[in-house]
Amino acid sequence: MAFATLGDQMKPQKEYSQPLPRLETPLIREKGQLRPASWDEALNLAASGLQKILETDGPEALGLFSCSKSTNEMNYAAQKFMRAAVGSNNIDSCNRT
Repeated sequence: MAFATLGDQMKPQKEYSQPLPRLETPLIREKGQLRPASWDEALNLAASGLQKILETDGPEALGLFSCSKSTNEMNYAAQKFMRAAVGSNNIDSCNRT
């Protein structure tokens, strides 16, 4: 029979209790490599990618998944954006699970 102390069980967990370093700048993938970019460049690239999807595949190619931890106001604004600005009714949430 094997016995372990709480200390032994907690050792593997210690590394997860330390905060991970966060990115301080956006990264853009070019030719398989990530490079630092400005916020304007990264947001413009994301917006142009979404615009390309809308133009080639239409609004039904996009969807939104919201979080139950968001406020009602945030979820309302998100669904309103998808319906009014994007034109898609592809909206779901983990609220119903």
